[in-house]
Amino acid sequence: MKRFDYLFLKNVSLPAEFITISGALMELKSHEDWQKKQYPDVFTKLHELAIVQSVKGSNAIEGIVATDERINAIVSHGSSPLNHNEQEIAGYKDALDEIHRNGKNIAFSINEIKRLHGIMLHLTSIPNKGQFKDRDNAIIEKLADGTQRLRWQPTNALDTPKAMDQLCLSYLAASNDYSINPLLLIPCVILDFLCIHPFSDGNGRMSRLLSLLLLYQHGFDIGRYISFEEQINLRKGEYYEALRQSSVGWHENQNDYVPYMKDFMFTLLLCYKELDKRFVIFNTQKASKKQRIEAAVLSSFIPVSKKDLQTLVPDVSVTTIEAVLGEMVRLGKIIKIGEGHSTRYLKK
Repeated sequence: MKRFDYLFLKNVSLPAEFITISGALMELKSHEDWQKKQYPDVFTKLHELAIVQSVKGSNAIEGIVATDERINAIVSHGSSPLNHNEQEIAGYKDALDEIHRNGKNIAFSINEIKRLHGIMLHLTSIPNKGQFKDRDNAIIEKLADGTQRLRWQPTNALDTPKAMDQLCLSYLAASNDYSINPLLLIPCVILDFLCIHPFSDGNGRMSRLLSLLLLYQHGFDIGRYISFEEQINLRKGEYYEALRQSSVGWHENQNDYVPYMKDFMFTLLLCYKELDKRFVIFNTQKASKKQRIEAAVLSSFIPVSKKDLQTLVPDVSVTTIEAVLGEMVRLGKIIKIGEGHSTRYLKK
């Protein structure tokens, strides 16, 4: 059986770039802590948007989608779900709310992990909610030519309870060892959780909820204000490749955690960088409506639509957004892509 022992993190040899990323994370975290004290209203607005994007992003990774209007209605206004996808979306929001409310009191234990899984799926008719799988599962990949192949064979159902017990105990021991960096420990634990794949359904979403839970408990609460899940969704190709690399040899205790650790830390770094961008957009005490619209477009590394901008700056009218975009196009600051409802804008 797989051994769970994170004491290797005391003396693990890491590429030099880890030092650079870790240093940048600590600097940005310190800046975030200062900003929260100075501008609490801005962070309240950032939190409201992050919840919507987290619910949307984490479910989208699994192919669970709904329109932006329905997601906003469910997440922000408590609208009742109308179908299975919406039940999944509403359940994820409930589990996320539980972590935001009571995260400090939720232990990384079998009972609490099962409880969060039950909350996440409580609106669905999926069997075994809040219970580990009762039969073996497999992750099957469908190839471009229509054929299928086994992508990953998780821990079998019989061994899953023991594996999860050892995972939780090993995390507890390592988290109490102050010589182990939590930014290295957390992705190792999450990778092992994904390789065990303890539930019949919802393992990917649970891994992201647990990532947030453990980050919050170690003082990294950036996921409250910038969606960690959305950052994964935006670069899920790189995420899945890192997961694949780090799972090779897992059953034989020969896997390399470094690729997944690096991807996890880089995703966290992107969240902190995104916070700096959005802080300008939301900080109405410092920026005019025009400045916030410009900042929203110029800071984005993907094309944005007028609808995206309405979400980011909800207090600004569509007419003002259109006027600012038009001026930015004329001045050559941005380019216009597409026509009609598919129109997007991107920094030159």
